[in-house]
Amino acid sequence: MFGPDKNGIFPIEGYTKLVFLKNFVKASNILVGDYTYFDDRRYGPEFFEEYNVLYNYDFTKVKLVIGKFCAIAAETKFMMTGDHKLDGISTYPFPIFGKGWESAYEIRDLPVKGDICIGNDVWFGYDSFVRGGVTIGDGAIIAARAVVVKDVPPYSIVAGNPARVVKMRFDEKTVARLLQIAWWDWEIEKITRCLPYICQADVDRLEAES
Repeated sequence: MFGPDKNGIFPIEGYTKLVFLKNFVKASNILVGDYTYFDDRRYGPEFFEEYNVLYNYDFTKVKLVIGKFCAIAAETKFMMTGDHKLDGISTYPFPIFGKGWESAYEIRDLPVKGDICIGNDVWFGYDSFVRGGVTIGDGAIIAARAVVVKDVPPYSIVAGNPARVVKMRFDEKTVARLLQIAWWDWEIEKITRCLPYICQADVDRLEAES
């Protein structure tokens, strides 16, 4: 047996609050890697695209890209867009209401931050928030209720509002080695065999296996 079925929706038998997200989302601009899970004990995971991915408008063409083996806690939110026009006197979005207001400016001219790109093996704590245009590196930890408005380095721990790096999980040389190993891209049989090294931070043994 080599872990749960990556193509299943509910990987834990009898528990329907946690899902493998890749097999659950329907929006074409939300891309999720294998084994990444979402655990929502309040609304239920069926509302992920409604409650957790905010302002996902078709006209923006932005994407939410999440890597493999990420852990996403309840209330985590990703803000795809939602910015208002800032270069006029008013920030009120007149054109969205039509009725003669649609000519004020093109909706497509509203500012867009860009894609949200999340690496592999990233842990999102409860009620964390990620702003559009942000890139989060592999192995990062986003603390509970952190508000992420800028890029997060690989294997860092960020916390606060706005989120700042409070600690690096490993030294710079080890981070470089781990990024080179990229264990999340291995076949699941190999990952399963090497779990003792992955879970105990045995970088030397992982490097020998790569």
